[in-house]
Amino acid sequence: MKKIYLLYPQKKGRIAPELYGHFTEHLGGVFYDGLWVGKDSSIPNIKGFRKEIIEKLRAIKAPVIRWPGGCFAETYDWRDGIGEHRPTRPNWWTKNDKRYESNEVGTHEFMDFCEAVGADAYFAANLTSVSPLHIRNWMDYCLSPRGTTSLALEREQNGHPEPFTIPYWGVGNENWGGGGNMTPEYYAGEFRRFSALMANAFPSVQLFACGEDANDFHWTNKLMEGTVDSEHHMNGYAMHYYCGQAGDPLTFSKDEWTCLLKQAAHIEDIIVRNWHIICGYSMQNCGKLVIDEWGCWHSDGSGPSHGYNLFEQQSTMRDAMVAALTLNIFNNHCDKIRMANVAQLVNCLHSLFLAGGEHCIETPTYHVFDMYKEHQGAEAIEATVTDNDDFASSISVSASVKDEKTLLTVGNLSCTGDVEILLEGVGKTIPAEAQATLLYAEDMHAHNTFETPEAVTPTAVHIDPARPFVIPKAAILAIRF
Repeated sequence: MKKIYLLYPQKKGRIAPELYGHFTEHLGGVFYDGLWVGKDSSIPNIKGFRKEIIEKLRAIKAPVIRWPGGCFAETYDWRDGIGEHRPTRPNWWTKNDKRYESNEVGTHEFMDFCEAVGADAYFAANLTSVSPLHIRNWMDYCLSPRGTTSLALEREQNGHPEPFTIPYWGVGNENWGGGGNMTPEYYAGEFRRFSALMANAFPSVQLFACGEDANDFHWTNKLMEGTVDSEHHMNGYAMHYYCGQAGDPLTFSKDEWTCLLKQAAHIEDIIVRNWHIICGYSMQNCGKLVIDEWGCWHSDGSGPSHGYNLFEQQSTMRDAMVAALTLNIFNNHCDKIRMANVAQLVNCLHSLFLAGGEHCIETPTYHVFDMYKEHQGAEAIEATVTDNDDFASSISVSASVKDEKTLLTVGNLSCTGDVEILLEGVGKTIPAEAQATLLYAEDMHAHNTFETPEAVTPTAVHIDPARPFVIPKAAILAIRF
């Protein structure tokens, strides 16, 4: 038996809703035939976007959506995506899939999508192939009050008199790699150059600097060193971590189940080590972490398009467990993280949805976000576990309190054995009644398809949290009391 101690007096901080954010890139099938079906489509839509996805994102309280990339952002010209006549161009990914960008979805359309979902927008600005003035002009077009500038008038002529609300702007993307192959010292100068113009024109927006790739702590050190003594305008440090793959995405072994979860758990060390560096430069107020790409990255071909959509992959119970484990880590380090965005929303990498034509299904990962949604805006508390040192048989937990209700989320990381749990409250008595939801499938390889869309779906279960209870192998449990 494992005991989970809920230490109510030990508060960790508020879990920002933005930790449950999402990411959409013009890549493969994310937009075209994923999110976007067109206003004249027979598929139910809201201003051209799948109505079903919008409604399900509302249901999980999706707080923020990043756009238009990713690597796509580093060759994107925002003017291609406004007005009536839009050019078709090669984009960053054309070399991979020979697909071209129609620019049907541009600034106005994406903001329609965010408004329909009820989510904030997070724009990734092109730092690699345009000037700071070009990005400042995009901000002018989007944010200037009605009738104040020529670009605000152009926005009105294109159908949106009032300014858009876009609180978050990323200054570049993966500039250590495809975004310019920059050194951290060079990028620090570019960040200062771009952010000076961006913040001068619109000081209320939050600007995120491009952070490290996984374990490149040298980048973190040099970027902080290059911005600490300047008027840097940094409001967040954006980093990426993909836990990669372990074996086949659908037929992995038990050892490969555990291997992928270990790789996912490594994000905790990355969070802690980056935070230590940031605090060393006394930049913890402006350098909180923005983990704006995270998730599994399997080999292509397991999704319903059978490889047509670049980076599309299926999502099994193992992927759901990666999401549960990762979100628990984010909750437990909420004092260090401003935002996180799982990659990506539909038909790409660690998706919440798979869609094509008339079909649209939730993946098991969607259900994890649904089960965890009441963590958003809650106060995280310390939750410690006894007898939890062996990773392969361990559990992942986080707990929070909101409106005098406790939400405890638990992932049984073992794919071979059930685990018995007893809760102990410190500072509050554990009640005998609770609402509990279980995500479980007898086969750890289980996943939803267009033919079997509910092979993995959560169920309500009866649990008395004041007494011992059992979590099945490879299962995720949410208890609220």
